[in-house]
Amino acid sequence: MRRHLTHELQNLIDRGRDRQLRLAVTGLSRAGKTAFLTSLVNQLRHAGIDARLDLLKAARESRLLGAQRVSQPDLGIPRFPYDEAMSALASTPPHWPEPTRGISELRLQLRYKTRRARGLLGDTATLTLDLIDYPGEWLLDLPLLEHDFLAWSEAQMQAMGPERQRFAAEWRRAVAAHRPDETVDEARLAELADLYASSLRQARAAGFSHLQPGRFLLPGDLQGAPVLQFFPLPGIDTEDRQSLEALPSSSLYQTLAKRFRYYQQHVVKPFYREHFRRFDRQIVLVDVLGALNAGPERFEDLSRALATLMKSFDYGKRSLLNRLFSPRIDRLAIAATKADHVTPDQHANLVALLEALLAEPLKDLRYADVPVRGFSLASIRATENREVEDNGKRLPALRGHGLDNEPLLLYPGDVPAKLPSPDFWQRQGFAFTAFRPPRSGDTALPHIRMDAALEWLLGDKLR
Repeated sequence: MRRHLTHELQNLIDRGRDRQLRLAVTGLSRAGKTAFLTSLVNQLRHAGIDARLDLLKAARESRLLGAQRVSQPDLGIPRFPYDEAMSALASTPPHWPEPTRGISELRLQLRYKTRRARGLLGDTATLTLDLIDYPGEWLLDLPLLEHDFLAWSEAQMQAMGPERQRFAAEWRRAVAAHRPDETVDEARLAELADLYASSLRQARAAGFSHLQPGRFLLPGDLQGAPVLQFFPLPGIDTEDRQSLEALPSSSLYQTLAKRFRYYQQHVVKPFYREHFRRFDRQIVLVDVLGALNAGPERFEDLSRALATLMKSFDYGKRSLLNRLFSPRIDRLAIAATKADHVTPDQHANLVALLEALLAEPLKDLRYADVPVRGFSLASIRATENREVEDNGKRLPALRGHGLDNEPLLLYPGDVPAKLPSPDFWQRQGFAFTAFRPPRSGDTALPHIRMDAALEWLLGDKLR
């Protein structure tokens, strides 16, 4: 207890002196969180040696001396598997690191030279950087706090488009055999919940994003617990509220409603209270290219998921008292990942499309004068820029290796700079190819615009 209080006191002191920063990294599945965090740590560890960080001002001015991993303060949270990720990249052939399934942390200490007047170097200072990795799917659950089971159940059924309904067909057939007023059977309830969770996993594998509850996809230590054994009920709506609420506690409806409330109180709220509200800055990673590949229904689903996710943040500028006792996210980065999977002439379109996907949330943030910036980046660059000749014209192309390790030389296609219209999908499809990573050694990992993201997220703390 005494040691814990000492850690907390030191954190408060460092926070007050602007020498501690808690940076949260999130994104929906396949957005590249593990690759981003691995590259971030690798770039900072190689700062001043061979990392290419020209857009990070402290590195460009040779003031960033490097970074060192230190013990994280919260021993109850898994450590981010940086060493395992680097081992995957160094294997023969190299492969992408295994994605993380829950929350994890890693603490770095950055040493840098402060700046004095007229550009002179000042004293050596230290910034403690806590990196927190957590699934974006968990953020999709925060809006559940605004609903009761009946309202949530009705909304979920209305949100299922034709393809989502196809994945949920087996669950729909099974649940149709049960009435809201029947006495619940625990074993059957578990079977129905598993069918519902399976439909969510199938939808995610097919490219859908706006899926609730998020913990059904990434249950972590809740795997098999009754708190994850509930589902929406088809065929009920708010007009039935009075009769449904009068049902006995042993009924199917009341059991599901009770578990929904328990999920709200014991899963969603604790994550927000214990972790989310402690973040200082945030980067949201988005796999825009994957959504384009998946087609119009999935692309629109990603737009809804991102809008839901963005509503979860507690933004705002921080006074000293807020910074010490009630920190809120005061700077946001939104990044379209895998920029190395398209040619450089498409990077501007990639950012424009990302901002179009987030048009309404970005308006609210800018109205509130919240610092937010969009990027296209490749955390670990997997391709090289090349040119090919076609009918006497030189065209941009990419060279790399596919996930099957076969060499590739191709032009992956154009990225629309605005939201695609319905007829656009009919006349043009997408087939953005996945590449395996390059084999890493003792040098810094290749990247695209990681230094720009670092400057936005950390640069003002390294002065």
